[in-house]
Amino acid sequence: MKIRMIAAFALLPFLLLVILLAPTIITAILLGLLCAVAAYELLAGTGLVKNIRLIAYSALTASIVPIWCYFGSVKLWAVLGLSIFTVLLFSELLVSKAKVRIEKISVCFIAGVLIPYLLSALVRIICVYNGRHLLMIPFALAFLSDSGAYFVGRAFGRHKLAPVISPNKSVEGMLGGVATAVIGMLLFCLISDLVMPYRIHYLNAVAYGVVGSFAGVFGDLCFSAIKRQTGIKDYGNLIPGHGGILDRFDSLVVIAPLVEVLMMLLPVVG
Repeated sequence: MKIRMIAAFALLPFLLLVILLAPTIITAILLGLLCAVAAYELLAGTGLVKNIRLIAYSALTASIVPIWCYFGSVKLWAVLGLSIFTVLLFSELLVSKAKVRIEKISVCFIAGVLIPYLLSALVRIICVYNGRHLLMIPFALAFLSDSGAYFVGRAFGRHKLAPVISPNKSVEGMLGGVATAVIGMLLFCLISDLVMPYRIHYLNAVAYGVVGSFAGVFGDLCFSAIKRQTGIKDYGNLIPGHGGILDRFDSLVVIAPLVEVLMMLLPVVG
């Protein structure tokens, strides 16, 4: 726990710097690097894919997706990129004389395209809504609900939420995560109300906290299920006390695109 806390506080200033001050293209490039590492963790770290070329194709594609989103998500480039990626993957299937199973091709698509595109909602939020402070919302929802669930669960957890998939998660912890996420969103709105000349929708913020927290739990459980199936404890050891990129940002894979949608339907800042 001590190592976990030290690592979190050490990374927090860097994260805030990237969110609030770094040029958007730098944010996109850094996210691309994180997506490449996440692709490697999902494929090689789990042992699901051992073909080095498949891993390389997937990691390279994953690194490009956030940058493509930064430059406007141009459809032509998406079609070209996906076509090249598909040809490369299925070429490995043919070269191997069908020894590379279709399941491995499918998980490469998840690692190289789906997960990076969902996480690239962070870039799209900056580009579409032109407000860097709004990027705090998905991170706050993910980290506050996770931290609230962790501490409340340790103190009061009695009823297991998903004992087979994630034995340490409890119903009490999940509710604690919802509470901290709602409180965090209300604080965000209060600060925004004081410093910004816009209308702040507090009721919408509560909806963000509740829905976002449950979405984070869902994302966490999904990636925990993959770890159970593949028999690993963590996806990696890049972040001391936390594991790999997917261990730390698994909930963001679901929360980030959800926040992107909520900003269109239920804006917090009007």
